[in-house]
Amino acid sequence: MPAAPGECDLAVVGGGILGLAVARELHTRQPGWSVAVLEQDASIGTGQTGHNSGVIHAGIYYAPGSLKARLCVAGARALYEYCDERGIPYERCGKLIVARNSTELAPLDELERRGRENGVPGLRRLSGEELREVEPHARGVAALHSPETGIVDFRAVAGALAAELEEGGVPVVTSGKVTGVAQTGGRIALRHEHGETRARFAVFCAGIASDRLAVAAGASPDPRIVPFRGAYLYLRPERRELVRSLIYPVPDPTLPFLGVHLTRHIDGEVSLGPSALLWPRSPRDLFWPGTARMARRWWRTGLRELRHAASRRAFAAAAAEYVPELTPGDFAGGFAGIRAQALSRDGSLVDDFVLSETERGLHVRNAPSPAATSSLALAHMIGNRVLSLGA
Repeated sequence: MPAAPGECDLAVVGGGILGLAVARELHTRQPGWSVAVLEQDASIGTGQTGHNSGVIHAGIYYAPGSLKARLCVAGARALYEYCDERGIPYERCGKLIVARNSTELAPLDELERRGRENGVPGLRRLSGEELREVEPHARGVAALHSPETGIVDFRAVAGALAAELEEGGVPVVTSGKVTGVAQTGGRIALRHEHGETRARFAVFCAGIASDRLAVAAGASPDPRIVPFRGAYLYLRPERRELVRSLIYPVPDPTLPFLGVHLTRHIDGEVSLGPSALLWPRSPRDLFWPGTARMARRWWRTGLRELRHAASRRAFAAAAAEYVPELTPGDFAGGFAGIRAQALSRDGSLVDDFVLSETERGLHVRNAPSPAATSSLALAHMIGNRVLSLGA
């Protein structure tokens, strides 16, 4: 493992796919800078990067003009190109978003409008009969088909980024959890498990720790990260034929979650999920004013997610609404991940990427899905921002 430098021009806190992409972006654009990455875990990409569905999103869901909308479409294009350059396996398997009944037609119309305005390539509307040509075992009254949606192992992408950085002389320091931030002698000092690194500028891509480190650097505590645990079940191998690509329901438009969906993975597995269960880091998360306000507003949704988390039968029943042949016995094993979701003091779940600035620091305060898809485009935007600040 490379040693943490005592001094550098740029420190990137966080060795997930976004932090590594930011380090690569700025190292490429400023080759004279000394750059270092500090990752708290023993290996890179072990947080949200390594525990997600592996979907390369096409940009359908996001409000036109939002950062998510702009950066997802550009990011997917850049990610496919990067995978081609580095020989990383991926598959453009496509996605079907199914309206299960007539009440979901209006929300499906809105998704189609957003997707077309966002420039999602190849998007097409299907009837109930036509959707079965794409997914023979799916049922619904209509659907959207996105042929450019794909799957990849994002941890493999992170590994390629880390290897590229190390080839270029950029140390990627693991087991280097940042425990303190201070301003000293015209530098930002990052205290970590290997000592201290003083940088001219730091970019924080710290996921679940992003709010803590932002506050330590002098930023507002709003928004706060209140994590959600997402659990997935694996479809038994002999039942994988029921799912050709990715099958999603029409999501609740008021929530930044996409509903319980079926996903093919690049290793051949097929999963159902995720649940979305509040997973506080400490009692302080529960006492954040926004948490209580969110709970009062979404308690019915919370009860449904508890049922999904507690009952395989309830989880499978959600998928059977659009693939009726699925039963609880079709699933065995699974995995789980933590989503670092920003929550505002007023109880609203933040539904876009959020950046904030402190002295000599730029903080990614909210980067949930589709941050992995968007990582290269988001890194380019962050690079522009860092350079505009005169770092």
